[in-house]
Amino acid sequence: MKGLSPWGLSAITELGQTEEVYTGILNEIHLGIKITSDSLWATISSNNKSPIHFRPCFVPSGKIQSFKVRKSKDGCKIDVFSVIGTFTVSVALSSETYPILRYKCAFTPSYTLFIPFWPKDILLQNHRDDAVKDFGEIHCSQRQTRSGLIYLTKPSSHLRILYFQNLTSLSGYCEQTATSLSGVVGGELPEIGLSLPPCTEKPLVAGKSILLSDAHICLGPLPDETSDQATDYLNMLAAIYVPLPKPKTRYRQWPKIVKNGLKDLIENPGCWSRVEGNSYLNAYLCDHETPPEIMVQLAVLLPLLDYTNWSGDQLAVVSTIKKGLPSFYDKKLKSILRWHPAAEDKLKGEEEQKIPLVMDSWYLHHPLLNLSRLALMGDKATKKLFLSSLDFAIKVAHEFNYEWPVFYKMDTLEILKAETEPGKGGEQDVAGLYALVMIQAYTLTKQKKYLKEAIKAADQLAAVGPDIMYQANNTAFAAGAMLRLFKITGTPLHLNLCYRCLASLFQNVQLWDCNYGYGKNMPTFFALFPLTDAPYTAAYEEQEVFCAFHDFLNHAIGVEILPSVQLLCGEYIRYLIDRAPFYYPTMLPDDMLSKEVKTGKVERDLWIALEDIHDGTEQSGAVGQEVYGAGNAFGILPRHFIRIEGETFMIYVDGPFSKVSKKQGEVTFQMLSHQAMTYRVKIVFDKPYHSNLYFKITSDRAGSLPMPVKNKQIEMEVTGNQNVSICWTGKQ
Repeated sequence: MKGLSPWGLSAITELGQTEEVYTGILNEIHLGIKITSDSLWATISSNNKSPIHFRPCFVPSGKIQSFKVRKSKDGCKIDVFSVIGTFTVSVALSSETYPILRYKCAFTPSYTLFIPFWPKDILLQNHRDDAVKDFGEIHCSQRQTRSGLIYLTKPSSHLRILYFQNLTSLSGYCEQTATSLSGVVGGELPEIGLSLPPCTEKPLVAGKSILLSDAHICLGPLPDETSDQATDYLNMLAAIYVPLPKPKTRYRQWPKIVKNGLKDLIENPGCWSRVEGNSYLNAYLCDHETPPEIMVQLAVLLPLLDYTNWSGDQLAVVSTIKKGLPSFYDKKLKSILRWHPAAEDKLKGEEEQKIPLVMDSWYLHHPLLNLSRLALMGDKATKKLFLSSLDFAIKVAHEFNYEWPVFYKMDTLEILKAETEPGKGGEQDVAGLYALVMIQAYTLTKQKKYLKEAIKAADQLAAVGPDIMYQANNTAFAAGAMLRLFKITGTPLHLNLCYRCLASLFQNVQLWDCNYGYGKNMPTFFALFPLTDAPYTAAYEEQEVFCAFHDFLNHAIGVEILPSVQLLCGEYIRYLIDRAPFYYPTMLPDDMLSKEVKTGKVERDLWIALEDIHDGTEQSGAVGQEVYGAGNAFGILPRHFIRIEGETFMIYVDGPFSKVSKKQGEVTFQMLSHQAMTYRVKIVFDKPYHSNLYFKITSDRAGSLPMPVKNKQIEMEVTGNQNVSICWTGKQ
């Protein structure tokens, strides 16, 4: 419905009658600054087409008394004076990959103030009688505490726009006013953008400067028939990301975390249940009422195998988990089941899926994927389980025409819940997960019927549209499946589908650090949400996306993929390593942990990950401690620490790398990700560093340099997308 707020209507009237106080031109982009009675506006137009108005500064008193404009390198700085205080605004227009408009506004109140309302800071209407079609189209915008962004196209302006608020900068406002940045970027056309949460309980303090806006706006031409919304989004997001101020990462003690987590996983009885003489992992700590699930067993087993293959350790727990897997196979259905058949009588139906023989669509394919990984490692028992279940999986795919519902009965294939929401479809990304299972089957057996199934699933994925993601880890697996399918078939559609999966994922991240409330206790930058509507981030899905991105970047070697994809995947990996320790309650203060737990219990001293980390205004751990998230640490250590036989140190790299080669006194590897990003390389000693060892690093770009010693730590930074060699001489 077309409509304007009083603030929008007043702005349209005044903007048409106000002269520019500053003008800038960059290529075909015109920037004009206007001062109205209550606002400072930055107006952008391309080729003299319909302008778009951005509001870096709004004066809630409704009256600007005076202002002062000063030119800067790429724009201008303006001081705005009012009875309530002083606003300091900077506006700049620069060009890198795309033209980018940046504006920042700081406010110093003259008095202690409550501010009950803030209007949106983008106005897409220029005249009172503009048609609705001229406002443009929003493709995605902030949901809950995800990134503060809006991606839109405005044909009348000949522009597509990715508007991004650096919400990290606005944490000070929320800390001072006891508010949240959840859902602050959005709105309805033609008035959209940032609207700070009302300040009604705790006031802004007189004399203390606070940031009210920190916007980064990427401006691109309208897509042509050869471009795609997903690739445009990924490219524009990367263009904003590169110059974006980002928090520093720190070296985390992952070898110690793995040791603690392994001990607690094996020894704590709350992690285990017994059924028919076998031990099975619980989904949640001390949840002995829910039957064992095959997904849980395999979700921990595969990372454990990553760890044992890396370390050379032989762990009895691996055999314990493997021993129980055949019990999940149903000879009548000729398929693995979700729940252990001998314990299904524990299911009471308190949740939709907690009914015997009810299958949540992805819960069939995820265990099949992990069974295929074990089969490709040469495990004969799991190979039999995998191959014996494939015909049933294909039967289900055909029954549902490659469009999987949320819940169905395994014995009758009756659909119990078709859609996640009315009109939203079922579990859209399962088509990609199924395709990956079929590609694995094709790799294992060389039977082309499985490849044909993967291609049919990809065709269905193509019909889904841009909103592919149902569950983050499965969407990441789908992206990998489409990349691998592209490498097999050479069909451009498959590579495009890969990008659509990734674009869907990167719309569900939190590209800001929550530095208010409980958020001050942990890093949150580049966190990923498990579902499109999830109010929290979750350890299990994040760990699996992390591993899937590693796998993706390795499969992408030799393929000309989007540089933006390399960059974003590599950066997610880097920040996950930094954030993941804070899923453990041992790393968090007591008052941050919820006293009420939905499933099982939370034991603060255990190195078992919490499922849920919430916004800074809410406590975390309300869902429980997820045992199936134990793979977190076991997946990180082998992928980022290089062991050298006979040496008392390891090499740590906090970015993705591949092609590791070891010989006497030298290790070489290839950095993945993007050359615009830098990553830490560190020598990690078993014992304190001895100065008679001399290290030298050689890289494609930096040449030959000694590794500096900083605070008795040997480390330096390298960029992505290059080969690195580390040599050492001397004695330990």
